Amino acid sequence: MSEELHWLSAAEAVARLRDGSLDLADYVEALLERTERLAYLNTYISHDPAQVRQSLSRDPRPSGPLFGLPFALKDAIDTADLPTTAATPALRNWRPGRNAPVAQRLLDAGGTLMGKQALGELSFGITGNNPAFGTVGNPYHPRFMVGGSSGGTAAGIAAGLVPVGLGADTGGSARIPAALCGCVGFRPSHGRYDQQGVVPISSTRDTIGPLARTVTDIRLIDAICTATSVDDTAVDLSGLRIGVPRNYFYDDIDDEVGTATERTLAELSTAGAMLVEQDLPDIGTLNQRVSFTIVLYEALRELAAYLYQHGAPFTVRDVVTQMAGPAERATLASILDRDVVSAADYREALVVHRPALQKAYATYFADHDVAAVLIPTTPAPARLHQEPGRDGTVDLNGRTVDTFFTYIRNCYPASNAGLPALSIPSHLTSTGMPAGVELVGPASSDARLLAIGEAAERLLPGLPKPTL
Repeated sequence: MSEELHWLSAAEAVARLRDGSLDLADYVEALLERTERLAYLNTYISHDPAQVRQSLSRDPRPSGPLFGLPFALKDAIDTADLPTTAATPALRNWRPGRNAPVAQRLLDAGGTLMGKQALGELSFGITGNNPAFGTVGNPYHPRFMVGGSSGGTAAGIAAGLVPVGLGADTGGSARIPAALCGCVGFRPSHGRYDQQGVVPISSTRDTIGPLARTVTDIRLIDAICTATSVDDTAVDLSGLRIGVPRNYFYDDIDDEVGTATERTLAELSTAGAMLVEQDLPDIGTLNQRVSFTIVLYEALRELAAYLYQHGAPFTVRDVVTQMAGPAERATLASILDRDVVSAADYREALVVHRPALQKAYATYFADHDVAAVLIPTTPAPARLHQEPGRDGTVDLNGRTVDTFFTYIRNCYPASNAGLPALSIPSHLTSTGMPAGVELVGPASSDARLLAIGEAAERLLPGLPKPTL
């Protein structure tokens, strides 16, 4: 059994499974073996090799476009056969009893579920630390952060434990860990995927987000997950106009991230792309008027509705009071018994400020005739893990800054506007940690954005694989 099977891309694996040159059982065993050897990365919450093998014995050569391709799910996506813990103590043994529609799509397409992966508690954590379920290690250095909240999915894919997975993205939860772990993370346009059967934060902003090692693999999974038709047309970078909005997005970024991003811009320019150096006016202010007003109003209301609809034997109060993470518990406890955000402020954010943010983006794309903008995914690369409860700050350019707000800063505006956004690996820093760049496209331009990302990915040198 070749050890290198674990580095097959999803597209390569599907092609070989289809033509019979790859045996599904051998492929799955290679991934199970690697997962066991790298268990110290702690990427899974639920992973039962016997259950995986049993599923193969029932259907040794699954039909459908995936032909048995192994995949994993962030442990906030409902499954009938495994718990959905959302990485919080109250839900540790919670079994919703049915698959989320998007999980069912992958299973119906012939995918093999390998397990449920670690996340920040209730999808709020940003580092990969979780007092209840442990710390997830970065494949490029296990003592470094993986990002969040879909950190287990990003780490598992980057480490070669599974070729693809579904995370989720409310404010950057797929793109941030993808950037820090050296893989690809996609936030589709809001509403592109069926969001039912996912432990929620905000229906206005939540979306499932696939992660993989290549953009081609993201396109493969996107075609199965979306309910809309998919355009797989390729894009030529020559003459393609890419916006470079330096205000806000390029402000106060780590020197290593800045160097990696500038190298990427230079490589795109050499390939013929036209870099349009135009700022997005007032983007920080427009974004701030939307962001936490909507989340803090919706979070507990929607979690309560999810528990009620699924007949859960516990309440939203039970969930919050049992939370293990002190920062996450404090945030949700603060809104448990009082309206931190009034209904009037929520409506204003939803019907006035969010449309203004969306209009600002639409105007930018139209006025400057750009197909996408390119920005650093995160202002800093991964930092060393600190103990849970002490990981609220990191160093940035010689200053101590808030961890959460630093890492979400560049991902947040596109999330609030509901736009498609794609993080791809850029280059390694001098300390060997990945840096990512993010492409953001106009509303509902998902297929074209993925094609642009695929073209950029072919151009870039690619990251060396982690040496685990």
